[in-house]
Amino acid sequence: MFGTHDLWLFVVSGLLLNMTPGADTFYILSHASSRGFKGGLAAALGISTGCMVHIVAASVGLSALLVASATAFTVVKVIGALYLLYLGFKMIFQSASLVSSQRARFVSFQTIFWQGCLTNALNPKVALFFLAFLPQFVDQQAQYHSLSMLFLGVVFNVNGTLWNILIAWSATLALQKLTSDHFAIRWFHKTVGVLFLFLGLKLLLDEH
Repeated sequence: MFGTHDLWLFVVSGLLLNMTPGADTFYILSHASSRGFKGGLAAALGISTGCMVHIVAASVGLSALLVASATAFTVVKVIGALYLLYLGFKMIFQSASLVSSQRARFVSFQTIFWQGCLTNALNPKVALFFLAFLPQFVDQQAQYHSLSMLFLGVVFNVNGTLWNILIAWSATLALQKLTSDHFAIRWFHKTVGVLFLFLGLKLLLDEH
């Protein structure tokens, strides 16, 4: 179908990969806890948009050029790492006043969306993932490999987005019981902040 093979295996593998907890999951949870389902939804859609940037880039060959250029790869990696560090520090220092001052109410859904988008779009490791994963399911006899890659990427991203929306919805229901527990919410945001600091440092120190 669309120049691919073993599509069922691709879908199953993609679902399992999307269901594996990671930075995206905690980013969605952090905003679902402070802004409810709409906050989690904005985070999920932002993450999906960031992934779509890499999918399109991989399909047209831009990701391959990025990986082939050590300088370009390093520049994008450093920018992405610094942005993760920025988000980590922001979550840690804002968590102290997150509930008491209702500061979270002033974080727009648009800001949540674009932060989620940038955390993915500026991570060259995501580009590497799609370059390694998608071609395995493209039929070598396909007439248009780029369209086959794009089709697979869209399928992967749609499944991932649906899973992330489910996370946002489930988290909202679960965290409603903790809305009065300011201590738990503050420490949850601190934990997510520390996770982003770790991921930022890891990305910064990783070799190409």
